[in-house]
Amino acid sequence: QVQLVESGGGSVQAGGSLGLSCVASGIIPDNYCLGWFRQIPGYNRQAVATIHTENGSPYYGGFVRGRFTISRDIAKNTLFLQMSSLEPEDSATYYCAAGRVAASRCLSAPSPHDLGLWGQGTQVTVSS
Repeated sequence: QVQLVESGGGSVQAGGSLGLSCVASGIIPDNYCLGWFRQIPGYNRQAVATIHTENGSPYYGGFVRGRFTISRDIAKNTLFLQMSSLEPEDSATYYCAAGRVAASRCLSAPSPHDLGLWGQGTQVTVSS
C-alpha cells in the first residue's frame, strides 16, 4: 500500500511563508483525490486544499483566501502546499491525504473520512 510522508513544517512569524511536501512511496492511481488537511487540537480535521488526478482545478478551504497553492509533481510522486501570508490561526498539524474519491466529491469540501491514506502529519506554528 502506498505510504505518504510529509515534510516542511516548522515555525514562522505571521506574514511569512512555508512550503510543505508529501512524497508517496508508490505511484498514485488514476481517479484519486489528493489533498492537505489540518487539525488544531480540540477541533475537527478540515480540508485545506485538494486536487484530483482527473481534474486540474483545485479546491481550497474558505479560510485560504488565495494564500495557499496546492500542486503536484507526478514524476516525483510528490504533492506540495505552498503557504504564504501565514496567520497565527494557521497553526496546526498539517496532513497529506489520498484516496479513491470522485472528482465531484474531492473538489467540494471533502470530509477527511473520504480519504483512506494519511501521512503522519507535520506541525506548522505561526507566531504573532
